[in-house]
Amino acid sequence: MLCDGRMVCGCADPYGHRVLGDVRVAPVHPVNAIWTGTTIRTLREELNAGGSKFCGDCPLKLPLKKDDLPVTRPLDAGQLPSRLYIECTAACNISCAEACCAPETGITRTRQAGMLDFDLFRRVVDEAGPSLVRIDFFNYGEAFLHKRAIEMCEYIKTHFPQVYLYTSTNGLAFSEARARWLAHSGIDEVTFSIDGATPDSYVKYRQRGRFDVAVANLRAMADEKRKAGRDLPFINWRYILFTWNDSEAEMDRARQLARDIGVDRLCWELTDHPEEAYSRRFVQGAPALDAIRHEIWDDNNLGNAIPGAPPRARIDIRTLVPGLPALPDLLDLPLRPHAGRPTEIYTRVENLSTRAFPAQASYGRRLVRLGAQLCDASGAVIDRDFARAWLPQPLEPGARADVAITIPAPAQPGRYRLKFDLVSEGIDWFERCGSETTTKTLLVR
Repeated sequence: MLCDGRMVCGCADPYGHRVLGDVRVAPVHPVNAIWTGTTIRTLREELNAGGSKFCGDCPLKLPLKKDDLPVTRPLDAGQLPSRLYIECTAACNISCAEACCAPETGITRTRQAGMLDFDLFRRVVDEAGPSLVRIDFFNYGEAFLHKRAIEMCEYIKTHFPQVYLYTSTNGLAFSEARARWLAHSGIDEVTFSIDGATPDSYVKYRQRGRFDVAVANLRAMADEKRKAGRDLPFINWRYILFTWNDSEAEMDRARQLARDIGVDRLCWELTDHPEEAYSRRFVQGAPALDAIRHEIWDDNNLGNAIPGAPPRARIDIRTLVPGLPALPDLLDLPLRPHAGRPTEIYTRVENLSTRAFPAQASYGRRLVRLGAQLCDASGAVIDRDFARAWLPQPLEPGARADVAITIPAPAQPGRYRLKFDLVSEGIDWFERCGSETTTKTLLVR
């Protein structure tokens, strides 16, 4: 939803060219009217046929490869969407170099209102809220220029606590006091975009920005979260790499600063613009890229550039031998359950990172559990969520815990593989950010 109440089909439409409808003029249930209306239904039909003129120059389009058929999706997508972007304003308090949303582009003139009306916001959230899984509380512009932005966050989490509420900010539109207030709003995740570890490098892209203010507000939010003993919001520092801020010294300075502040995650962002400014050091195929691959924002959801912070684990499978305690399975003896009968497997899990693995979370995400993925004999995954087991308690850095996991044997006899990994629930598997897994042969009789 743009700040003037028009609905567009994605976040990659800065100037509002692909409008699906307008909640200001729709009937009593405007979100439903747009979501099930003629425009979006025709769009779905055309996409099923291979493409739509409605999409125009949308950068989210993925061209079909030669001989590929378009994916056919149901035309009935339900009565309401499950995810919504909310744009408070298209205005911004800084000017990012050659960005499509910089004030100089005239983006604010493409909106029919400067700030999102609070009553309109509330009407849309009240209607769509019961079906929503996630709200991205930002789009173009700086969301927290809206004087009631934090109040909006509180409204969402008070009325619809099941919604995962995420925002991204340059960190310059609020005071330290308001940064602390946002930490108590119930918001689940906040990303600060700070592209540099020194004032001089930062301001080359974030023109008219102030590095000291952004870092002070980031520090205030992390400090407030720590003082309150809260496990949310999860706080990211996202850092776009350019030619002027991608040196090892500058990146190490950011790593140290992120660790000192106490943010949850520091990640690098790779871009291909501006043409003369994007990082050449980390282009595809460059040797330096491999060293930070799992620290890149789009690579996975757990990668982290703070030393020791990426989750790493060792999982030992322990075999029960009659008359003896559980022993490490050094010979990789296969498990031999009967078809249809569950088997209990004993494991020992060790935390190899510098951060604890939480065994529970106040909001049901980011708690860590042991998972077993069912694979065929070649290792191809059949069922990624085959089995789960709880950690007995939070696993501190360097600590070990014995974890039993019950494996439901496949119904069909045959040779399988079990892949054991830890999973940050609702986020990602540890393997995605480079943690090693453990596999075990499963012979079902």
